[in-house]
Amino acid sequence: MPVPGGAAPLPAESLEAALGPFGHSRLLPRLAYVEESVFEWEEHHFLRGGWTCVGLGEDMARVGDQRAEPVGGAGVFLVRAEDGRLRGFANACRHRGHELLPCGESRNLPMVVCPYHSWSYHLDGSLRGAPRFDVWEAFDRDDNGLVELPTEEWHGLTFVAAGGGDPAPLEAHFAGLEELVAPHEPERLRVAARHDYVVEANWKVVIENYQECYHCAMIHPELCAVSPPRSGENYRVEKAGAWVGGWMALRDEAETMSLSGKSGGTVLRGLDSRGAREVVYLVLFPNVLLSLHPDYVMTHLLTPVGPRHTRVRCSWAFSPEDLGRPGFDPSFAVDFWDLTNRQDFSACESVQRGLASEHWVPGQLGPDEDGVYQFVTMVARAYLGLPVSAGRSDTLLTTSAEEETP
Repeated sequence: MPVPGGAAPLPAESLEAALGPFGHSRLLPRLAYVEESVFEWEEHHFLRGGWTCVGLGEDMARVGDQRAEPVGGAGVFLVRAEDGRLRGFANACRHRGHELLPCGESRNLPMVVCPYHSWSYHLDGSLRGAPRFDVWEAFDRDDNGLVELPTEEWHGLTFVAAGGGDPAPLEAHFAGLEELVAPHEPERLRVAARHDYVVEANWKVVIENYQECYHCAMIHPELCAVSPPRSGENYRVEKAGAWVGGWMALRDEAETMSLSGKSGGTVLRGLDSRGAREVVYLVLFPNVLLSLHPDYVMTHLLTPVGPRHTRVRCSWAFSPEDLGRPGFDPSFAVDFWDLTNRQDFSACESVQRGLASEHWVPGQLGPDEDGVYQFVTMVARAYLGLPVSAGRSDTLLTTSAEEETP
Protein backbone atom coordinates (compact mmCIF):
# COMPACT_ATOMS: atom_id res chain seq x y z
CA MET A 1 0.00 0.00 0.00
CA PRO A 2 1.63 3.29 -1.00
CA VAL A 3 1.68 6.02 1.62
CA PRO A 4 0.56 9.33 0.07
CA GLY A 5 2.86 12.28 0.44
CA GLY A 6 5.36 13.21 3.06
CA ALA A 7 7.25 11.66 5.92
CA ALA A 8 6.03 11.50 9.50
CA PRO A 9 6.94 14.33 11.92
CA LEU A 10 9.83 12.33 13.33
CA PRO A 11 13.57 12.82 12.74
CA ALA A 12 14.66 10.29 10.11
CA GLU A 13 17.68 9.37 12.20
CA SER A 14 15.39 8.36 15.07
CA LEU A 15 14.13 5.48 12.90
CA GLU A 16 17.54 4.04 12.09
CA ALA A 17 17.60 1.77 15.14
CA ALA A 18 14.15 0.35 14.30
CA LEU A 19 15.27 -0.46 10.74
CA GLY A 20 18.50 -2.12 11.80
CA PRO A 21 19.10 -5.86 11.27
CA PHE A 22 17.17 -8.18 13.54
CA GLY A 23 19.31 -8.84 16.57
CA HIS A 24 20.41 -5.21 16.69
CA SER A 25 17.12 -3.42 16.10
CA ARG A 26 15.02 -1.51 18.60
CA LEU A 27 11.46 -0.29 18.97
CA LEU A 28 10.13 2.86 17.35
CA PRO A 29 11.13 6.15 18.97
CA ARG A 30 9.14 7.24 22.01
CA LEU A 31 7.36 10.05 20.17
CA ALA A 32 5.73 7.50 17.86
CA TYR A 33 3.65 6.32 20.81
CA VAL A 34 2.86 9.57 22.64
CA GLU A 35 3.04 12.53 20.26
CA GLU A 36 -0.24 14.02 19.00
CA SER A 37 1.30 15.23 15.72
CA VAL A 38 2.52 11.70 14.91
CA PHE A 39 -0.94 10.30 15.62
CA GLU A 40 -2.54 12.92 13.36
CA TRP A 41 -0.11 11.93 10.59
CA GLU A 42 -1.06 8.27 11.10
CA GLU A 43 -4.75 9.13 10.88
CA HIS A 44 -4.21 10.82 7.53
CA HIS A 45 -1.71 8.41 6.02
CA PHE A 46 -2.58 5.03 7.55
CA LEU A 47 -6.29 5.15 8.40
CA ARG A 48 -7.47 7.46 5.61
CA GLY A 49 -4.61 6.98 3.17
CA GLY A 50 -5.42 3.40 2.20
CA TRP A 51 -7.64 0.43 3.03
CA THR A 52 -9.05 0.39 6.58
CA CYS A 53 -11.46 -2.15 8.04
CA VAL A 54 -14.76 -0.65 9.19
CA GLY A 55 -16.67 -3.73 10.30
CA LEU A 56 -18.09 -7.13 9.44
CA GLY A 57 -20.11 -7.74 6.30
CA GLU A 58 -22.76 -9.74 8.16
CA ASP A 59 -23.72 -6.60 10.08
CA MET A 60 -24.82 -5.08 6.75
CA ALA A 61 -26.42 -8.11 5.13
CA ARG A 62 -29.89 -6.81 4.14
CA VAL A 63 -30.74 -4.38 1.38
CA GLY A 64 -31.23 -0.99 3.03
CA ASP A 65 -28.89 -1.66 5.95
CA GLN A 66 -27.05 1.54 6.79
CA ARG A 67 -24.25 2.24 9.25
CA ALA A 68 -21.73 5.01 9.95
CA GLU A 69 -18.22 4.43 11.28
CA PRO A 70 -15.36 6.78 12.20
CA VAL A 71 -12.17 6.46 10.16
CA GLY A 72 -9.17 8.66 10.82
CA GLY A 73 -11.08 11.54 12.34
CA ALA A 74 -13.84 11.55 9.71
CA GLY A 75 -16.97 9.50 9.09
CA VAL A 76 -17.78 6.79 6.55
CA PHE A 77 -21.38 5.95 5.66
CA LEU A 78 -22.07 2.36 4.57
CA VAL A 79 -25.20 1.08 2.82
CA ARG A 80 -26.25 -2.22 1.23
CA ALA A 81 -27.70 -1.28 -2.16
CA GLU A 82 -30.43 -3.02 -4.15
CA ASP A 83 -27.88 -4.91 -6.25
CA GLY A 84 -26.46 -6.49 -3.09
CA ARG A 85 -23.28 -4.45 -3.24
CA LEU A 86 -22.01 -2.79 -0.08
CA ARG A 87 -21.18 0.83 -0.85
CA GLY A 88 -19.25 3.38 1.19
CA PHE A 89 -19.68 7.15 1.08
CA ALA A 90 -18.42 10.17 2.92
CA ASN A 91 -20.74 10.59 5.91
CA ALA A 92 -21.78 14.09 4.85
CA CYS A 93 -24.91 15.32 3.12
CA ARG A 94 -24.14 17.14 -0.14
CA HIS A 95 -26.27 20.07 0.98
CA ARG A 96 -24.73 21.44 4.18
CA GLY A 97 -22.52 18.57 5.31
CA HIS A 98 -24.72 17.20 8.10
CA GLU A 99 -23.92 13.61 9.05
CA LEU A 100 -26.24 11.14 7.39
CA LEU A 101 -26.03 9.01 10.52
CA PRO A 102 -24.06 9.48 13.75
CA CYS A 103 -20.93 7.30 13.82
CA GLY A 104 -21.59 4.02 15.56
CA GLU A 105 -25.31 3.97 14.74
CA SER A 106 -27.19 1.83 12.22
CA ARG A 107 -30.65 1.55 10.64
CA ASN A 108 -32.51 -0.05 7.76
CA LEU A 109 -34.40 2.15 5.31
CA PRO A 110 -35.27 1.92 1.59
CA MET A 111 -33.53 5.27 1.05
CA VAL A 112 -30.95 7.51 2.71
CA VAL A 113 -32.41 10.60 4.38
CA CYS A 114 -30.42 13.46 5.87
CA PRO A 115 -31.98 14.42 9.25
CA TYR A 116 -31.17 18.14 8.78
CA HIS A 117 -33.13 19.31 5.70
CA SER A 118 -34.58 16.01 4.42
CA TRP A 119 -32.38 15.68 1.38
CA SER A 120 -32.75 12.04 0.32
CA TYR A 121 -30.66 9.65 -1.73
CA HIS A 122 -31.15 6.30 -3.41
CA LEU A 123 -29.19 3.38 -1.96
CA ASP A 124 -26.64 3.75 -4.76
CA GLY A 125 -25.89 7.29 -3.54
CA SER A 126 -27.63 9.21 -6.31
CA LEU A 127 -29.83 12.13 -5.29
CA ARG A 128 -33.49 11.25 -4.81
CA GLY A 129 -34.94 14.50 -3.53
CA ALA A 130 -33.92 18.00 -2.45
CA PRO A 131 -36.98 19.79 -1.05
CA ARG A 132 -37.80 23.10 -2.81
CA PHE A 133 -34.64 23.05 -4.94
CA ASP A 134 -36.79 22.46 -8.04
CA VAL A 135 -37.21 26.23 -8.30
CA TRP A 136 -33.52 26.67 -9.16
CA GLU A 137 -32.82 26.11 -12.85
CA ALA A 138 -29.10 25.99 -12.10
CA PHE A 139 -29.46 23.05 -9.69
CA ASP A 140 -27.93 19.88 -11.18
CA ARG A 141 -29.36 16.74 -9.55
CA ASP A 142 -26.72 14.52 -11.13
CA ASP A 143 -23.97 16.58 -9.54
CA ASN A 144 -25.35 16.27 -6.01
CA GLY A 145 -25.11 12.58 -5.22
CA LEU A 146 -23.17 11.30 -2.25
CA VAL A 147 -19.38 11.16 -2.55
CA GLU A 148 -18.57 7.48 -3.02
CA LEU A 149 -15.46 5.88 -1.56
CA PRO A 150 -13.71 2.68 -2.69
CA THR A 151 -15.26 -0.18 -0.70
CA GLU A 152 -14.52 -3.91 -0.79
CA GLU A 153 -15.57 -6.98 1.18
CA TRP A 154 -12.92 -9.62 1.88
CA HIS A 155 -13.63 -12.84 3.76
CA GLY A 156 -16.43 -11.25 5.77
CA LEU A 157 -14.56 -8.03 6.55
CA THR A 158 -15.49 -4.64 5.08
CA PHE A 159 -12.71 -2.29 3.97
CA VAL A 160 -12.97 1.34 2.85
CA ALA A 161 -10.38 3.65 1.39
CA ALA A 162 -11.64 6.66 3.32
CA GLY A 163 -9.34 9.09 1.53
CA GLY A 164 -10.92 8.19 -1.81
CA GLY A 165 -8.73 8.14 -4.88
CA ASP A 166 -7.76 4.98 -6.72
CA PRO A 167 -6.09 2.62 -4.25
CA ALA A 168 -4.49 -0.64 -5.30
CA PRO A 169 -6.93 -3.57 -5.23
CA LEU A 170 -7.45 -5.05 -1.80
CA GLU A 171 -6.03 -8.39 -2.97
CA ALA A 172 -2.74 -6.60 -3.74
CA HIS A 173 -2.82 -4.83 -0.37
CA PHE A 174 -3.00 -8.26 1.31
CA ALA A 175 -0.80 -10.16 -1.15
CA GLY A 176 0.25 -13.56 0.18
CA LEU A 177 -2.55 -13.74 2.75
CA GLU A 178 -5.29 -15.53 0.84
CA GLU A 179 -3.97 -19.06 1.28
CA LEU A 180 -3.71 -18.58 5.05
CA VAL A 181 -7.23 -17.21 5.53
CA ALA A 182 -9.32 -18.99 2.89
CA PRO A 183 -9.38 -22.47 4.49
CA HIS A 184 -11.13 -21.02 7.58
CA GLU A 185 -13.89 -19.47 5.41
CA PRO A 186 -14.49 -16.50 7.74
CA GLU A 187 -17.15 -15.15 5.36
CA ARG A 188 -19.22 -18.29 5.97
CA LEU A 189 -19.05 -18.12 9.77
CA ARG A 190 -21.46 -16.16 11.94
CA VAL A 191 -20.77 -14.04 15.00
CA ALA A 192 -22.10 -15.45 18.27
CA ALA A 193 -20.57 -12.96 20.73
CA ARG A 194 -18.93 -9.52 20.84
CA HIS A 195 -17.07 -7.56 23.48
CA ASP A 196 -16.01 -3.91 23.36
CA TYR A 197 -12.89 -2.72 25.18
CA VAL A 198 -11.33 0.67 25.78
CA VAL A 199 -7.55 0.39 26.02
CA GLU A 200 -5.59 3.36 27.35
CA ALA A 201 -2.66 2.64 25.08
CA ASN A 202 -1.38 3.50 21.62
CA TRP A 203 -2.74 1.26 18.85
CA LYS A 204 0.79 0.16 17.93
CA VAL A 205 1.42 -1.01 21.50
CA VAL A 206 -1.67 -3.23 21.21
CA ILE A 207 -0.43 -4.72 17.95
CA GLU A 208 3.14 -5.22 19.19
CA ASN A 209 1.81 -7.13 22.18
CA TYR A 210 -0.27 -9.32 19.84
CA GLN A 211 2.80 -10.09 17.74
CA GLU A 212 4.80 -11.93 20.42
CA CYS A 213 4.41 -14.55 23.11
CA TYR A 214 7.61 -13.60 24.91
CA HIS A 215 5.32 -12.23 27.62
CA CYS A 216 3.00 -15.25 27.75
CA ALA A 217 4.73 -17.17 30.54
CA MET A 218 4.47 -14.11 32.80
CA ILE A 219 0.87 -13.01 32.28
CA HIS A 220 -1.00 -15.81 30.43
CA PRO A 221 -0.89 -19.04 32.47
CA GLU A 222 -4.21 -20.13 30.96
CA LEU A 223 -2.90 -19.69 27.41
CA CYS A 224 0.34 -21.51 28.19
CA ALA A 225 -1.67 -24.45 29.53
CA VAL A 226 -3.16 -25.10 26.06
CA SER A 227 -0.47 -23.71 23.70
CA PRO A 228 3.32 -23.81 24.27
CA PRO A 229 4.45 -20.16 24.27
CA ARG A 230 7.53 -20.91 22.17
CA SER A 231 5.77 -23.08 19.60
CA GLY A 232 5.22 -22.07 16.01
CA GLU A 233 6.91 -19.38 13.96
CA ASN A 234 6.21 -16.17 12.08
CA TYR A 235 5.54 -16.19 8.35
CA ARG A 236 8.19 -15.11 5.84
CA VAL A 237 6.42 -14.36 2.57
CA GLU A 238 8.69 -13.10 -0.20
CA LYS A 239 6.27 -10.58 -1.71
CA ALA A 240 3.88 -10.02 1.15
CA GLY A 241 1.41 -7.18 1.35
CA ALA A 242 0.52 -5.02 4.34
CA TRP A 243 0.28 -7.77 6.94
CA VAL A 244 2.39 -9.76 9.36
CA GLY A 245 1.65 -12.82 11.45
CA GLY A 246 2.49 -16.35 12.50
CA TRP A 247 1.14 -19.53 14.05
CA MET A 248 1.30 -21.38 17.35
CA ALA A 249 0.57 -25.03 18.09
CA LEU A 250 -1.91 -26.58 20.47
CA ARG A 251 -0.68 -28.95 23.16
CA ASP A 252 -1.35 -32.62 22.43
CA GLU A 253 -4.17 -32.82 24.97
CA ALA A 254 -5.84 -29.55 23.86
CA GLU A 255 -8.56 -29.32 21.21
CA THR A 256 -8.67 -25.53 21.02
CA MET A 257 -7.94 -22.32 22.90
CA SER A 258 -10.27 -22.53 25.89
CA LEU A 259 -9.87 -22.60 29.66
CA SER A 260 -10.26 -26.38 29.71
CA GLY A 261 -8.62 -27.02 26.36
CA LYS A 262 -11.88 -28.60 25.21
CA SER A 263 -13.94 -27.34 22.30
CA GLY A 264 -17.67 -26.74 22.32
CA GLY A 265 -17.62 -26.61 18.53
CA THR A 266 -16.33 -28.63 15.59
CA VAL A 267 -13.26 -28.31 13.39
CA LEU A 268 -13.94 -25.96 10.49
CA ARG A 269 -14.65 -27.91 7.32
CA GLY A 270 -11.86 -26.40 5.17
CA LEU A 271 -8.95 -27.31 7.45
CA ASP A 272 -6.49 -30.14 6.96
CA SER A 273 -4.95 -32.11 9.81
CA ARG A 274 -2.28 -29.47 10.38
CA GLY A 275 -4.79 -26.63 10.41
CA ALA A 276 -6.78 -28.47 13.05
CA ARG A 277 -3.79 -28.29 15.42
CA GLU A 278 -2.66 -24.68 14.91
CA VAL A 279 -3.84 -21.18 15.75
CA VAL A 280 -2.94 -18.48 13.22
CA TYR A 281 -2.44 -14.89 14.39
CA LEU A 282 -2.50 -12.17 11.72
CA VAL A 283 -2.18 -8.39 11.75
CA LEU A 284 -3.98 -6.86 8.77
CA PHE A 285 -2.54 -3.36 8.56
CA PRO A 286 -3.61 -0.99 9.89
CA ASN A 287 -6.38 -2.08 12.26
CA VAL A 288 -7.36 -5.77 12.27
CA LEU A 289 -6.08 -8.61 14.44
CA LEU A 290 -7.37 -11.86 12.98
CA SER A 291 -7.06 -15.04 15.04
CA LEU A 292 -7.87 -18.24 13.15
CA HIS A 293 -8.62 -21.21 15.39
CA PRO A 294 -9.46 -24.78 14.40
CA ASP A 295 -13.10 -24.26 15.42
CA TYR A 296 -13.73 -20.50 15.41
CA VAL A 297 -12.40 -17.17 14.18
CA MET A 298 -11.81 -14.22 16.49
CA THR A 299 -11.52 -10.70 15.10
CA HIS A 300 -10.20 -7.64 16.90
CA LEU A 301 -11.15 -4.40 15.13
CA LEU A 302 -9.02 -1.51 16.39
CA THR A 303 -10.20 2.10 16.30
CA PRO A 304 -7.33 4.41 17.26
CA VAL A 305 -8.81 7.55 18.80
CA GLY A 306 -5.69 9.23 20.19
CA PRO A 307 -1.99 8.57 20.81
CA ARG A 308 -2.89 6.97 24.15
CA HIS A 309 -6.38 5.63 23.49
CA THR A 310 -7.64 2.71 21.38
CA ARG A 311 -11.10 1.18 21.15
CA VAL A 312 -11.22 -2.54 20.40
CA ARG A 313 -14.25 -4.52 19.26
CA CYS A 314 -13.74 -8.27 19.57
CA SER A 315 -16.05 -10.77 17.88
CA TRP A 316 -16.19 -14.57 17.87
CA ALA A 317 -17.57 -16.37 14.82
CA PHE A 318 -18.49 -20.05 14.47
CA SER A 319 -19.75 -22.34 11.74
CA PRO A 320 -23.50 -22.18 10.96
CA GLU A 321 -23.68 -25.89 11.79
CA ASP A 322 -22.40 -25.26 15.32
CA LEU A 323 -24.70 -22.28 15.83
CA GLY A 324 -27.65 -24.41 14.69
CA ARG A 325 -27.03 -27.16 17.23
CA PRO A 326 -29.37 -27.09 20.25
CA GLY A 327 -27.53 -25.97 23.34
CA PHE A 328 -24.45 -24.65 21.55
CA ASP A 329 -22.58 -22.32 23.92
CA PRO A 330 -19.75 -20.10 22.59
CA SER A 331 -18.48 -19.30 26.08
CA PHE A 332 -15.66 -21.84 25.83
CA ALA A 333 -13.96 -19.47 23.39
CA VAL A 334 -15.34 -16.15 24.66
CA ASP A 335 -14.42 -16.65 28.31
CA PHE A 336 -10.89 -17.75 27.45
CA TRP A 337 -10.15 -14.78 25.22
CA ASP A 338 -11.95 -12.22 27.35
CA LEU A 339 -9.62 -13.17 30.19
CA THR A 340 -6.60 -13.17 27.88
CA ASN A 341 -7.61 -9.85 26.30
CA ARG A 342 -7.88 -8.21 29.70
CA GLN A 343 -4.47 -9.55 30.69
CA ASP A 344 -3.00 -8.20 27.46
CA PHE A 345 -4.71 -4.83 27.63
CA SER A 346 -3.64 -4.32 31.23
CA ALA A 347 -0.04 -4.94 30.15
CA CYS A 348 -0.44 -2.56 27.20
CA GLU A 349 -1.73 0.18 29.48
CA SER A 350 1.25 -0.32 31.80
CA VAL A 351 3.58 -0.04 28.80
CA GLN A 352 1.87 3.19 27.76
CA ARG A 353 2.30 4.66 31.23
CA GLY A 354 5.97 3.75 31.08
CA LEU A 355 6.34 5.40 27.69
CA ALA A 356 5.07 8.63 29.23
CA SER A 357 8.47 8.98 30.88
CA GLU A 358 10.80 11.21 28.90
CA HIS A 359 13.63 8.98 30.17
CA TRP A 360 12.49 5.93 28.20
CA VAL A 361 14.58 5.05 25.17
CA PRO A 362 13.63 2.34 22.65
CA GLY A 363 14.55 -1.12 23.90
CA GLN A 364 16.37 -3.77 21.88
CA LEU A 365 14.16 -6.54 20.51
CA GLY A 366 14.88 -10.10 21.62
CA PRO A 367 15.02 -13.40 19.72
CA ASP A 368 11.34 -14.13 20.47
CA GLU A 369 10.19 -10.74 19.15
CA ASP A 370 10.74 -11.17 15.43
CA GLY A 371 7.01 -10.62 14.88
CA VAL A 372 7.32 -7.26 16.61
CA TYR A 373 10.33 -6.54 14.42
CA GLN A 374 8.34 -7.20 11.25
CA PHE A 375 5.58 -4.83 12.36
CA VAL A 376 7.94 -2.12 13.62
CA THR A 377 9.96 -2.10 10.40
CA MET A 378 6.73 -1.88 8.38
CA VAL A 379 5.69 1.21 10.33
CA ALA A 380 9.18 2.75 10.27
CA ARG A 381 9.38 2.38 6.50
CA ALA A 382 5.98 4.02 6.15
CA TYR A 383 7.09 6.89 8.39
CA LEU A 384 9.84 7.52 5.82
CA GLY A 385 7.29 7.65 3.01
CA LEU A 386 8.01 4.14 1.72
CA PRO A 387 5.30 1.59 0.83
CA VAL A 388 3.55 -0.23 3.65
CA SER A 389 4.46 -3.89 3.17
CA ALA A 390 6.07 -6.76 4.97
CA GLY A 391 9.68 -7.65 4.28
CA ARG A 392 12.22 -10.24 5.28
CA SER A 393 14.42 -9.16 8.17
CA ASP A 394 17.60 -9.66 6.17
CA THR A 395 16.50 -7.38 3.32
CA LEU A 396 14.64 -4.55 5.03
CA LEU A 397 17.58 -2.23 5.58
CA THR A 398 18.95 -2.75 2.06
CA THR A 399 15.54 -2.28 0.50
CA SER A 400 14.93 0.91 2.49
CA ALA A 401 18.24 2.38 1.35
CA GLU A 402 17.58 1.48 -2.29
CA GLU A 403 14.09 2.97 -2.29
CA GLU A 404 15.36 6.22 -0.79
CA THR A 405 17.99 6.59 -3.52
CA PRO A 406 16.82 8.91 -6.31
